[in-house]
Amino acid sequence: MSIYISGSIAYDRIMNFPGKFSDHILPDKIHILNVCFLIDRLEEKRGGTAGNIAYSLSLLGEKPIILSAAGKDFDRYEEALLKAGLPLEGIKKFDDLFTASAYITTDQNDNQITGFNPGAMTNRCGYEFKHLDPAKDIALVSPGNKDDMIELPRAYRAAGIRYIFDPGQQIPVFNAEEMLECITGAYMLVTNDYELEMIMNTTGCTKAQLLEKCDYIITTLGENGSRIDNGSPIQVGIAQPEVVQDPTGAGDAFRAGLIKGIVDGKSIEEAARMGAVCASYCIEHYGTQEHVFTQESFAARHSAAFGK
Repeated sequence: MSIYISGSIAYDRIMNFPGKFSDHILPDKIHILNVCFLIDRLEEKRGGTAGNIAYSLSLLGEKPIILSAAGKDFDRYEEALLKAGLPLEGIKKFDDLFTASAYITTDQNDNQITGFNPGAMTNRCGYEFKHLDPAKDIALVSPGNKDDMIELPRAYRAAGIRYIFDPGQQIPVFNAEEMLECITGAYMLVTNDYELEMIMNTTGCTKAQLLEKCDYIITTLGENGSRIDNGSPIQVGIAQPEVVQDPTGAGDAFRAGLIKGIVDGKSIEEAARMGAVCASYCIEHYGTQEHVFTQESFAARHSAAFGK
C-alpha cells in the first residue's frame, strides 16, 4: 500500500512583534503605508502542508510518499525527513531556486502579517507513478503547486485511487470550473468551516450539491472538533491537549490521523477521532513538526477522549 501526500514543502520563519500592528498603522495614511516592526523572537521551523502531514503520519508508523518541489536550501529539511524514515523519491529538487518560505509576523493580539515566497513550488513535482493499486493506495492533494493540484486528481481518478482534496490556502487561485473538477470524484473534501464557505461561494454550490460530487465532506471546526457530512451529519469532538502553545499545523496533523484511520480500516468517525488526537499533540508545541508521541501515549489520550 502507498500513501501519496502532495502539497507544499516550506520553511516557516516565525516572528513575534511585542506590540500591536494597529498602533503603527494610521488608517488615514494607509495609501502611503511605510512601517517597520521590531521583532523580539525569530524561529525557523519546517513547514508546508505535505511536509507537516507526512511528518505526523511517520509518528503513526506510516511512510507516505511526499509529492512536492524543494530548492537549493533543502538540506536541513531533507535531513529531518530522512531521520523520520520518510522517502524522498517524490520530492523534485531545483538548484537554482529556494525552497518555499513563509515569513509570519504575529502581534500581541494574535494578528498576523504573512509574506510567502513560493520559490521551487512554482514548478510541478513531476512525479512518475510506477504503480498505482486502486484496492489499497490512497492520496491526499493539499495546497501546493496549482498545476499539481489539478493534474494529480485527474491521474487518481483515471487509476481509480481514492483521494482526499484539501485546497486550503490555494482556494482563491481556482475558478469555479477548476474547483468542481477537482472535487468531482474525490473520496473526501476536507476543509475548515471558513474554507468550505469560500468553496461554496466560488462554485455557487450548496454543501448538498458538493456532496453529490464526492463521498464525504469533513469540516474542521477548531476547538469545536470536526463534522462529517455524508447523509446524516456526525459531530466529532476534540482530544484535550496538556497545554495550548500554537494552533498552527493542527489541521495538517488532523489529516494525518484521519488518513491513518482510513488505511487501518476504521470507520470515518473513528478515523476523525484519530485525527483529533493527532492534532492535540501538534498544538502543544511552537511549530508544526515539533510534536512527538508514542503509540502507547496516543492510545491513552484517545481512550481518555473517546474511549478505547
